[in-house]
Amino acid sequence: MAQFKLLNYRADTGAAHAAILAGDDRVIDLVHALPGEAWAASTLAVLGAWDTARPRLAALAALPDAPSRPLQSVQLMAPLLYPPAIYCTGANYQAHANEMSAEGAGVDKATTQPYLFLKSGPHCVIGPNAAIRLPRISQKVDWEGEFAVVIGRRARNVRAADAMQYVAGYTIMNDVSLRDLSRRPDWPRWNIDWFGHKNFETGAPMGPWIVPAEQIPDPAACRLQLWVNAERMQDTLVSGLIFDIAELIEYLSRRMTLLPGDVIATGTPSGVGRPRGIFLKPGDRVRIEISGIGTLENPVEQGE
Repeated sequence: MAQFKLLNYRADTGAAHAAILAGDDRVIDLVHALPGEAWAASTLAVLGAWDTARPRLAALAALPDAPSRPLQSVQLMAPLLYPPAIYCTGANYQAHANEMSAEGAGVDKATTQPYLFLKSGPHCVIGPNAAIRLPRISQKVDWEGEFAVVIGRRARNVRAADAMQYVAGYTIMNDVSLRDLSRRPDWPRWNIDWFGHKNFETGAPMGPWIVPAEQIPDPAACRLQLWVNAERMQDTLVSGLIFDIAELIEYLSRRMTLLPGDVIATGTPSGVGRPRGIFLKPGDRVRIEISGIGTLENPVEQGE
């Protein structure tokens, strides 16, 4: 089966068009190439029909005469503009748990379950080369490069042993965080304000595409690196996760039905800015590379 990557690009009208990248340079528009297929209308619809769509897309990628355009001629958008949910995992690498804890305490997996929170997709998601706009309410905006999982089947009460059957593919996400808004002095009874420091416009860069799961048979072997400008800030293997992908799916699916297009950001490794007192500023560029997936790069601008 030919390999492909699922993506969105901006059409001349400004609308998002679902497409695949075949090889290194052939972007094939799905509506044009597959007329009459309702699931070709959007990447979310493709994921909703993943078992049917995946072999059709692989066959399309294998056609040398399928109408296409060069990758460099299109403006990529986030591969999912409106994911049903973005589940973000906190403190899921030991070194990051240590660097973010005043006590330097890690996570004891024997006595701990995964720690998750939500980001609002329609408000936070942006694509490759779109600007991270620093909100004026925060002076300490931090980066968090993450390996992200995209669900391809409805999943409820799934055992970890079966969980990978529900994964459509993988992408990159930056869980941008407002560190100075993580606590609320006006609500001293509560510990961390997850909504306040994780949800803001442009706070979830995602992309550049979704790589089908079978093309990355061992996600743990992927290497995640993040640069701010020319300085490499994060560098780890995904094998360093405390709770792996299957365990996260099991935990989440015990509480609610995971839907096609749901994104699980698996957590960030050590190397974020807060422990060093370094934060994003206008003019910076953040680049995240994950082996087997690609590169997600975003400039930083001052926002409102």
